[in-house]
Amino acid sequence: MKHVVITGSSRGIGFNLAKAFLKRGCRVSISGRDPERLQKAHHQLVQEFGNEPVFAKAADVGDFNQVQALWDEAFLRFHAIDIWINNAGVTAPPDPLWEQNPETVASVYRSNLLGLTYGCMVALTGMRQQGFGAIYNLEGAGSDGRIHPGLTLYGTTKFAIRYLTDSIAREVENTSIIVGALRPGMVLTDLVTAPYANRPEDWERFKAVLNLIAERPEVVAPRLVDKILQNQRNGIRIHAYSRLQFIGRTLIRIALRKRLIEEE
Repeated sequence: MKHVVITGSSRGIGFNLAKAFLKRGCRVSISGRDPERLQKAHHQLVQEFGNEPVFAKAADVGDFNQVQALWDEAFLRFHAIDIWINNAGVTAPPDPLWEQNPETVASVYRSNLLGLTYGCMVALTGMRQQGFGAIYNLEGAGSDGRIHPGLTLYGTTKFAIRYLTDSIAREVENTSIIVGALRPGMVLTDLVTAPYANRPEDWERFKAVLNLIAERPEVVAPRLVDKILQNQRNGIRIHAYSRLQFIGRTLIRIALRKRLIEEE
């Protein structure tokens, strides 16, 4: 029975990854920096799966000591950590760089890049000591180098994450540790929609895009989890959908006029 630790898993895709792993018989440690939201997520999972396979530990990934404490307490609870998923992340308002404030810049870099780096450091150290394990980093818009208007900060961190992941994967070659990336595609979560809360015109344009290419987290997460549990390769980049599957899904939506987001 594998034990999976997922950062940023009190909601969104992280929470749905946790549910998918639990449905497949895994034990899961969830984490988030908001204790109240984390407690609510923990309660939901315990209600569905019982207390034994679920552990929750609040942690701000931008604080190395808190990330280390997450590993230590999750390890103490289940005696090994088979899979560590660096999912925690934030985004910024869809504005050009000169309109961003320094606090937003620091928050995005601290959570997305510094926090993920800390997660890798802690997990690599622990997995080298226990002799096995797999680490997966969440990529996203910008990881492939394509420029997305309004996503300068977020995209910069994701492009850096790709390099970091590939570099670490090379460092662990010929060991019993696997390092890879997860590419969920555009997922309809608060991370995507919140920046448009007070931008009705921008939201209408963006909503049209989401209706074509986005998917709900409860649909994406199980697809990723099945591939994670089957994977034995280091340096892999796991996609929720292949290119052909993505094109086919988009064409079906156009033909059937299906909308992911209902008109208000």
